Amino acid sequence: MAVGMAEAASDGPLGGVRVVELAGIGPGPFAAMLLADLGADVVRVDRPGGPGLHIDPRYDVTNRNKRSVVVDLKSATGPATVLDLAERADILLEGYRPGVTERLGIGPEACLARNPRLVYGRMTGWGQDGPLAPTAGHDLPYLAVTGALGLAGPADGPPYAPANLLGDFAGGSLYLVVGVLAALQHARTTGVGQVVDAAIVDGAAHLTAMIHGMLAAGAWQDRREANLLDGGAPFYGTYRTADGGYMAVGALEQRFYAEFLARLGLPAGREVPPREDPARWDELRAAVAARFAQRTRAEWTAVFEGSDACVAPVLSLREAPDHPHLAARATFVEHGGLTQPAPAPRFSVTPGAVRRPPARPGADTAEVARDWGVRSLDPPQKGPQR
Repeated sequence: MAVGMAEAASDGPLGGVRVVELAGIGPGPFAAMLLADLGADVVRVDRPGGPGLHIDPRYDVTNRNKRSVVVDLKSATGPATVLDLAERADILLEGYRPGVTERLGIGPEACLARNPRLVYGRMTGWGQDGPLAPTAGHDLPYLAVTGALGLAGPADGPPYAPANLLGDFAGGSLYLVVGVLAALQHARTTGVGQVVDAAIVDGAAHLTAMIHGMLAAGAWQDRREANLLDGGAPFYGTYRTADGGYMAVGALEQRFYAEFLARLGLPAGREVPPREDPARWDELRAAVAARFAQRTRAEWTAVFEGSDACVAPVLSLREAPDHPHLAARATFVEHGGLTQPAPAPRFSVTPGAVRRPPARPGADTAEVARDWGVRSLDPPQKGPQR
């Protein structure tokens, strides 16, 4: 019995949870990947010919740990196939514009009629209602209207795009996952499923909660590079090194700041402008920048290694997996020849793992039909796959 429990635990904390993902791009696939990383049995319903990132499917890490079937949602049998899957699922995720799944016959009403315990997760940028709900959009415009985008960038220049990490994945995917797991807990307690409306604008706005509190208290100015955490403070920002690299400084607390100055080689005293005086922050920043410009990134990394100065080198995506701390924790893993971030967070009893490579469209149709008992699945797509 103990062996069986250990084997079950190895699948992750969501072992036994069944998820249907209606294929899309961006936050929906990432949310489904997170559920799959944690052990859920995720079946991705791909459409013939797409959608996708237009990269070789072997490299689409957001489709790892999943299985794929190809279903033509516009065919006579396509919607019935999705309903058959939804009947056997705990969670369904979709990221279409509002009303699309209803028109296809696989909206919340149809799915919950087949499976009253189903959690129906909806991922959009603008949400299911409101003036902009039916319009197209992408990560950057969603962030723009929430105020979150206006936090990033220089005071005398435009806001910069933080890739799509803050909107799609933080404000979108993570809130969708929290929502569907909370709804799953409710469904398992009461037997009643529900719809989860996860909008990137809602999640991104929610992420600014602390900043709004500081703004109301007068501790945050509503402009860039004028605050403690937005690059305004010279002891919280990035500095260029002699070789063109950068070091990140986060020496907020006084004792960490004192160690930072000591290791940087700036004496704490009259020679250094006081950090308590924002009027002299530009002067202090210039002094710090001049010191960092005297050595390379590797040299400064060695200077601050193992200290409480809260300083670290700014690494590229390719450099990050080799950082000693990340390597020791196996923060990145290699699976099938592909280096990728390891599942997170970590669990002491039911760890997640990269179990399967990115799903190839339609490659798992027969396997899913067998395991889920769905006989209406379309046959696997024939022909070469990339």
